[in-house]
Amino acid sequence: MAAESSLACLSMPVEPLSPSLSITDVADRLLAEDSKAFLSLPVVDEDGVPLGLVSRHALQNIFMMRFGRDLWGRRPALDVMTPALVVSEQLSLEQAARQITGQLRYPITEDFILVDGAGRYRGQGTVLDLLKAMETRMAQRNQILRKALVDLKESQTQLVQSEKMASLGQMVAGVAHELNTPLGYVKNNVQLIDELSRPLFHLAAAQAALADCLDNPACDEAQVAEAFNLAAAARAEAAPEALEADLRQLVGDTLYGLGQIAELVTGLKDFARLDRAMSEDVDLNDCVRSALLIARNNLKGKIEVLQELAELPRLPCAPSQINQVLLNLFNNAAQAMKDGGRLHIKSWADQDNAYLSVQDSGHGMPPEVLRRVFDPFFTTKPVGEGTGLGLSISFKIIQDHGGSIRVASAVGRGTRFLIRLPLRQPAALKRSA
Repeated sequence: MAAESSLACLSMPVEPLSPSLSITDVADRLLAEDSKAFLSLPVVDEDGVPLGLVSRHALQNIFMMRFGRDLWGRRPALDVMTPALVVSEQLSLEQAARQITGQLRYPITEDFILVDGAGRYRGQGTVLDLLKAMETRMAQRNQILRKALVDLKESQTQLVQSEKMASLGQMVAGVAHELNTPLGYVKNNVQLIDELSRPLFHLAAAQAALADCLDNPACDEAQVAEAFNLAAAARAEAAPEALEADLRQLVGDTLYGLGQIAELVTGLKDFARLDRAMSEDVDLNDCVRSALLIARNNLKGKIEVLQELAELPRLPCAPSQINQVLLNLFNNAAQAMKDGGRLHIKSWADQDNAYLSVQDSGHGMPPEVLRRVFDPFFTTKPVGEGTGLGLSISFKIIQDHGGSIRVASAVGRGTRFLIRLPLRQPAALKRSA
């Protein structure tokens, strides 16, 4: 009943009193009914319009007085009637609650009268029932809100994970491109080494055949001469004096390519910090170098990277998360400088904080975009090219580290992000979502 939206659900069909009824008759009726549902009885006129309420407490006070029945018993109910709270039965629980609680003097003990659209008596309700109904309604809504909050957190987790996977996909694509270049010429060099080494194997086979012939008494002069000719032809074909320089150069280039691959793999491991603690003392400049290595594919060839990295004290952080922030900033800067430009990265520190400035010479942002740059799902990229969560997640990561990230930008003059990270964490580092 209390869960219904209309106040009519709280109405009880209490028989109203006539205003001419004596106080004694009213008291006798209450005693006869022995009703505990209501603390008062409604009084209505001949047209059914409510006039007021006769309270049990008022009657009790009269009949407990000395000679109270004799003095008051024959007087009409109007003489002890109090004004009633009149509420339309069509009101919602919330509307009725606002109206009633704004007028009550004794919220738990008073009753109210319900009327129809014409103002005629329809029933009576108690404030206590109304409060219970509102409590039930609030409990129901709180349950709905709790479920909505759980669903929202699950959706947020899924969206953040999607953004991380999207960033990971971009990162893997860039690293794969960087690996393909040294892998390509390592493969070519190995193929050339294979081709150049085949005449050496022929020469070795011819010389072995000559040696076998010389050791064999049954081998005549013609066979020995033929073996000598084959060995000489194999040596001429192999040309080991000229081949040595080519092989050394090919081996050197191959080792250089393998070194580049090893550097990328090491950089990727350092970037992800898969073998590190969640919170450790890290040189922020190392994070910059790792992120630049992973973002190299987006930056090289068209963007000049200027590093002005001062010596920094180590600070406690989750390095993989800081690297995620920096990679996001570097990739955003590259996208803002599609026709080329300069990326200026500067670090410094004071007694309490380390600072990192990431400034590009790209197209910049107008004020209306700048105000929303950290808002979740806000993006100026075409549909399908961005989730609008990268900078929002970055903001959350830096905030969880006890730091701050600010941005300044102007159209045609580029964008600058400033990150501040404390050198000491006052509490355990909170993991970002």
